[in-house]
Amino acid sequence: MASMTIRNLDDGLKQRLRLRAATHGRSMEDEARDILRTALATSESPAPNLADAIRARVVSAGGVELDIPPREPIREPPDFAP
Repeated sequence: MASMTIRNLDDGLKQRLRLRAATHGRSMEDEARDILRTALATSESPAPNLADAIRARVVSAGGVELDIPPREPIREPPDFAP
C-alpha cells in the first residue's frame, strides 16, 4: 500500500474533515481515504468540444442547407469628406 502526506492543509478544511470523520465514527485518515475512494470511483467522460455538443443537440432536426451568395469584389470605402 502506498502512503501520502498532505501539506499546507487549510485549518478550516482539517476541522471539517475531523468533524466528518467523527460523525462517521472513524479516523481522519480513514475518512480521507473514503472521500478519495468515492470521488475517484466514478469515471468522468471527457467533455465534448462545442461543435460536437451543438451537433449532438440538433442532429434530430436534420440537416440544413444554406444558400451561400457568390463572392463579389470588395466595395470602395465610403467617402465622408464634405
